[in-house]
Amino acid sequence: MEMLFVISTDQGGEILAPLAHACIRKGIMWGCFFTNDGVRLLADSSIRSLMDAAKPALACEHSWQRFMAGESCPVELGSQTSHSALLASAARVVTI
Repeated sequence: MEMLFVISTDQGGEILAPLAHACIRKGIMWGCFFTNDGVRLLADSSIRSLMDAAKPALACEHSWQRFMAGESCPVELGSQTSHSALLASAARVVTI
């Protein structure tokens, strides 16, 4: 994957959305890992719709349980080990 976005704050939507759209326009393979309260962004329908283009899109299972318990996660749940594997496979990492 060329670009990995690691989203760790629920204030990151205004940054993530334009970057994701730019990747889509340029045909850049990108993925997302949501952690901490950044998982709350997945409740936003505009962010959720972008995740169809992300390869892959994962949310930290512990963060999801902490901040979104009772809700169905729209992306794959993963662990910090999953996060580490994504970091190793990404050419560039942007933390938000």
